[in-house]
Amino acid sequence: MNKLELQKMAVEVRKGIIEGVHSAKAGHPGGSLSAADIFTYLYFEEMNIDPKNPKSPDRDRFVLSKGHTAPGLYSALAHRGYFPVEDLLTLRHTGSYLQGHPDMKHIPGVDMSSGSLGQGLSTACGMAMAAKLNKKDYRVYSLCGDGEIQEGQIWEAAMFAGFRKLDNLCVIVDNNNLQIDGAIDEVCSPYPIDKKFESFNFHVINVDGNDMDALKAAFDEAKATKGMPTAIIAKTVKGKGVSFMENNAGWHGKAPNDEEFEMAMEELRKAGEALCQK
Repeated sequence: MNKLELQKMAVEVRKGIIEGVHSAKAGHPGGSLSAADIFTYLYFEEMNIDPKNPKSPDRDRFVLSKGHTAPGLYSALAHRGYFPVEDLLTLRHTGSYLQGHPDMKHIPGVDMSSGSLGQGLSTACGMAMAAKLNKKDYRVYSLCGDGEIQEGQIWEAAMFAGFRKLDNLCVIVDNNNLQIDGAIDEVCSPYPIDKKFESFNFHVINVDGNDMDALKAAFDEAKATKGMPTAIIAKTVKGKGVSFMENNAGWHGKAPNDEEFEMAMEELRKAGEALCQK
């Protein structure tokens, strides 16, 4: 996909997030929206995957370490063709396979069940190490939250990845600066994030995580980096794409009511139309 196509798809992914969370009357829109461009780039451009063969042993793997932003992952998977887009409306409903956190046993395209914060990066490291041991070429990507990296297990995993020189591992930190209780630097500051990963022997790239050109350059650089894992510190806007949700910690884990839903969808419709004019 070219840049414009990716931008259009990111709008569709954001629509799916809003539709799913509104239908569920629960969920996590803020961090799903901030990472929507990252999900879109990974699934429509970066990763070697095939929706028709989601268990291919040679596929690239993705672990959503911040599993509560499942609405974003589900929307990207649906639009990529892993399951019907209309199923997004069953999010969190009784009997639906699309529950509040990713479930690898029931959702096509989900490589790891996640949700307990801090644990996803460890499993991603295991996948990357397995590729090395089995002499496989697949790459492993893991998306972490900037609040999540306050968890100690993240740094145990980072120590392992750096020591084992897992250059097939790419960690992305969704740095929107907000967690459920407010600004991350006021709750328990993980800054400077880049210097911390560097100290664990990571190649570090700081990037605008809501810019497709910047994401392309970052992921290309990560693939070209040998002998060490890469951490992409993606500066993003929580709630990106829906004006009243942007930079508002209150939208970390709250569903829009009917009026807010219409406002959000109208904004996204206009954003999509504007891109179609280009």
